[in-house]
Amino acid sequence: MPQVINDDTATVSDMEMLTARGPAEVTLDAPADPAFLLALTHGSNGGVEAADLLAVREVALGLGGAVARVLQPFRLAGRRAPGPAAAQDEAWLEIVAAVRERFGDVPFVQGGRSNGARVACRTATEAGAVGVVALAFPLHPPGRPEKSRVDELRAARTEVVVVNGARDPFGVPDAADAAEVVVLEGERHDLNKRPETVGAAVEPWLRRWAARAAPGGTRRGD
Repeated sequence: MPQVINDDTATVSDMEMLTARGPAEVTLDAPADPAFLLALTHGSNGGVEAADLLAVREVALGLGGAVARVLQPFRLAGRRAPGPAAAQDEAWLEIVAAVRERFGDVPFVQGGRSNGARVACRTATEAGAVGVVALAFPLHPPGRPEKSRVDELRAARTEVVVVNGARDPFGVPDAADAAEVVVLEGERHDLNKRPETVGAAVEPWLRRWAARAAPGGTRRGD
């Protein structure tokens, strides 16, 4: 289990955690009574301020969820290469287990963009995720469709929503391999032309976990 080094108890807080693979950083937006917890992570050469991640964060907060954005150990150390999948997955599972302890038994959803989407799919079952948000899932290396990563997508064994750009050189997953595949016209791998459309694509899918009853019989996000 990671050791929390720094912890600000404000609604928005930054935590540094020690994992078996080095320090990681978690930026946590935590409403008082969240309907669900969403953990998001970045691509191999990015961070947690990516436009599409922020768009999904905004939607989740609007639906009453808590959001943890995770800067993985390799990026906090300044590396661009994520390293072996097993090492990434080990660190991710440590981090999300520690974050989940704060929120009890609320539904847990995890996701990420590009390499982060791969991590989220590979670890979904072990993490106990009820769903996965896969942004810009890199189906194969550019120009090499024979090197398909579809098995990682299928490994989630839970409901997965995929949001990819129609012009993504890493390919677009088939609708048969996820609960839902949304293809955004004009977007490439970075999904940053109109990030609000990424949030709009994910919103109906996240809303199912925002269905905790609110005063007066209404539901969060309505």
